[in-house]
Amino acid sequence: MKLLVTGGAGFIGTNFIRYWLNEYSEDIVINLDLLTYAGNLVNLTDVASTYPQRYTFIQGDILDSVSVSTILKRHKPDVIVNFAAESHNSRAILNPRKFFETNVMGTQVLLDMVRDCEISRFHHISTCEVYGELSLDSSDTFSETAPFKPQTPYNASKAAADHLVNSYYHSFGVPITISNCSNNYGPYQHPEKLIPLFTTNAIQNKSLTLYKSSQNRREWLHVQDHCRAIAAVIHTGQVGETYNIGSGIEKSIEEISDYILDILDKPQALKTYVPDRPGHDCRYLLNSEKIHSELGWKPTISFEEGMKQTIQWYIDNRDWWERIQENSADQVIAEDKWESVINKKR
Repeated sequence: MKLLVTGGAGFIGTNFIRYWLNEYSEDIVINLDLLTYAGNLVNLTDVASTYPQRYTFIQGDILDSVSVSTILKRHKPDVIVNFAAESHNSRAILNPRKFFETNVMGTQVLLDMVRDCEISRFHHISTCEVYGELSLDSSDTFSETAPFKPQTPYNASKAAADHLVNSYYHSFGVPITISNCSNNYGPYQHPEKLIPLFTTNAIQNKSLTLYKSSQNRREWLHVQDHCRAIAAVIHTGQVGETYNIGSGIEKSIEEISDYILDILDKPQALKTYVPDRPGHDCRYLLNSEKIHSELGWKPTISFEEGMKQTIQWYIDNRDWWERIQENSADQVIAEDKWESVINKKR
């Protein structure tokens, strides 16, 4: 099988490419990535040297229909796995347009190109956040048939893309599948995201900045379990179907920070609190029974094991994240200045 992976130099894409090449020894992977601030080819340096005949990198933009068409006709992939997306809620507050351009229009370009080529599957990576939020005391979960109620520009852009992907299946017969996943963590995650941010800050004895609503909860899944789930959908998932991918493990932001500080033996005094980001959702929790019962997938990495491995990875790979922090120093978001940011934008 030959796969075209879009956004393969990002966090989940990197882990997916590494997983796939290791797991399926006859398959070929083409990685198409624009290399924005969140894309990092260093993640795959060893992959390029280990699998020179099975791995190819192409720098390009999924919004460029001519380039995408050329790549598809030249490489003739069997499957496209679309990870390419802007994905940081805080950045979406600052620049919503960019999120809709990449996440919606970029997906539309890919779908149009799939219509022109013999692609056996277009698998779209989405998020639990399209369903909106649950209250902290709710007993509900989000199934695949839950209505979409996105509350941030990022959530809305992903919800729009999901609707778009489904529409191409119903209108044009494009062979699609969609997966909506809970929050991921693991190696190679950009240090602006919660777990690597708190981990790297704690290592450097810097403050861990928590939103005031620090009891808000997320469902956490190790990225390797996510990669296994995507493989299950690609191999045995039904065309036209959506699959939720979650662990059932919920942790609050407060619990995450405490866990990291405890493992690193750092003081609680490192925690500081700031006003909530606009659209800060209370809670997400998926019902993943469909992928359990139909495809036989279940997570295998416990939260405790996965967190210990992840924190150790950031300890062992300090050069990796320090280089990113150095290169992104002028792009740091002031999470304690949301009121002034929103007022300025009005």
